[in-house]
Amino acid sequence: MVSPAVAAESATGPEGQKLTASQSAGLDPAGETVTVSGTGYNTEKGIYVAFCVDNGAGRTPTPCVGGVDMSGESGASVWVSSNPPSYGEGLAEPYKGSGHDGSFSVRLKVRAKDANTDCTKSGVTCAVITRNDHTRGGDQSQTVRIPVTFGGTGSSTAPSTPSASATAGTTGGGSTGGSGTTGAESTSDGPLASTGSTALTAGLIAAGLVAAGTGTWLWARRRRTATNAG
Repeated sequence: MVSPAVAAESATGPEGQKLTASQSAGLDPAGETVTVSGTGYNTEKGIYVAFCVDNGAGRTPTPCVGGVDMSGESGASVWVSSNPPSYGEGLAEPYKGSGHDGSFSVRLKVRAKDANTDCTKSGVTCAVITRNDHTRGGDQSQTVRIPVTFGGTGSSTAPSTPSASATAGTTGGGSTGGSGTTGAESTSDGPLASTGSTALTAGLIAAGLVAAGTGTWLWARRRRTATNAG
């Protein structure tokens, strides 16, 4: 039986950001929706909110379970940005607030594994994270981690250090490493890493947008508008 999740857990980032997850322990391995909120973020820098392998301080959390959510439908990741590139308009959630007082609250689908990443394996630590988006590759200044455990798996993904004080390391070039990371995924300069293929670059995202046409993206924007209106 899956044990009940504990109360909200929070962590502090390298620039004083505060990240909070409504649940972080005893989650259902098959997947649970968690509310993730943040305050004190730099609104000039877009971020990804996701569930990823934690490779340690100063290293980009990757790969991420569920990979890149390009449609905004799967809930595996959320892009938060107040000034995204043109191809991200209608997909990125804008911050609330301004300057270094940006905040957000999103819902994230957290599950223990996908076809290429298993957060229940021994030695693999996974966490709900924020990290700067692909426009700030290697910049760890907004990487914050909240370690997650799953119920009924017989193993824990939490590190030995208390999660309440867990931060994402220092600003600067992110390095590679960590269990389950392939050479194609280990770069810190791309967008949110796909769990089974080379991480997409901003150029590939733009190319994909051109190939798919603008209809899908306009649909996503209309859907978001309709949802907000409801």
